Amino acid sequence: MKTTLVIDDTVMQRLREEATRSRRTISELVETALRLMLETRPEPPDPLQPLPTWHGGVPLVDISNREALHTAMDQDK
Repeated sequence: MKTTLVIDDTVMQRLREEATRSRRTISELVETALRLMLETRPEPPDPLQPLPTWHGGVPLVDISNREALHTAMDQDK
């Protein structure tokens, strides 16, 4: 597939020099570099550590029981 790329002059000069030195085409070098970049995937981040847990004891009041909750709240006053 043909495509047009905009490449910095300095990078292009280094690419030309490498192509001459290695006796490869610029297209071969660019394709090799792109393949390496795409195949090298960063490692996924470490999973989050679980939050600490502790046993808080037996509940002192059933919060679904409105009367028991009000009674418990009134006792603390």
